[in-house]
Amino acid sequence: MSITITFHPDGSVIAVRAQPNASKNAVFGEHGGSLKVAVTAPPEDGRANEALVEVLRDWLGLKRSQVELASGLTNRNKQFLIRGLTPDELAALVASKLAS
Repeated sequence: MSITITFHPDGSVIAVRAQPNASKNAVFGEHGGSLKVAVTAPPEDGRANEALVEVLRDWLGLKRSQVELASGLTNRNKQFLIRGLTPDELAALVASKLAS
């Protein structure tokens, strides 16, 4: 199964499965069609969402302004807008990161 990445006028939207209160910040690969991302932050006051943005930004090597939570504010299943990358470019980047 592959990670769901869809077109957006500003770039691409990637499905993310969040795991708050984890022992470390990490990207664990694919989980049910989503990219599984663990963060140490608790799911309170948006802290886990902010941590997810930072982990994704760092992992993908993007600027802060390129990664934005699009949906799933209070849900483990989230959608992140990745600005400036087509779905094909984002899929290739994610695949190369997961392979290394």
